[in-house]
Amino acid sequence: MKWWKLLGLAGVVGVAATGAVVVRAERRRQAYTPDEIRDRLHARIAEAEPEPVEPATP
Repeated sequence: MKWWKLLGLAGVVGVAATGAVVVRAERRRQAYTPDEIRDRLHARIAEAEPEPVEPATP
């Protein structure tokens, strides 16, 4: 087999694998209800906010 045939075959396999990953991620994303998404976003924001720091007393 020529090298260009192998390169073409590898390209086709790469495109198919990328498409499968995208479809899988899209299915996972669409499985959430809007309420679940909202709850998850609120939880992530709460985790990202730093806790208030009390000033040190001299």
